Amino acid sequence: MPDLSHGGDADTAAVNALRSAVMRLSRRLKHQRVDESLSPTEMSVLGTLAQCGSATPGELARKEHVQPPSMTRIVALLEAKGLVRLEPHPEDRRQKVVSQTERAEAMLEESRRRRNAFLAELVGGLTEEEWAALRAAAPVLEKLAHM
Repeated sequence: MPDLSHGGDADTAAVNALRSAVMRLSRRLKHQRVDESLSPTEMSVLGTLAQCGSATPGELARKEHVQPPSMTRIVALLEAKGLVRLEPHPEDRRQKVVSQTERAEAMLEESRRRRNAFLAELVGGLTEEEWAALRAAAPVLEKLAHM
């Protein structure tokens, strides 16, 4: 594993450039949202439910790196919008399980379609070598996103 703490100016510059590029691209992708009334955090919770399946609010809070009371508020907002449903936990009746609704699934699918189309348009402006490098970097970026 690389030690970037003493890597010098080149490593610092590369980390800075990576951070800047990822943040700028992320902001541009956020503007491709289907439902502007949802916060980025609400969209992230829906994405987590789509990827991981049903979860308790506590599990969602851990996965989203927010405090449990904040997740309780987020889930309540999503439920009020008809995007999630709360059901009794099968083993612990004191808890609830959060699941996405069909409406949320359709919204996420449209959001993915719109963002993919946006990225595909951007990628169309790359050279074949740049596109190959980006394809090769995708699994590494995915790994960084989940560390």
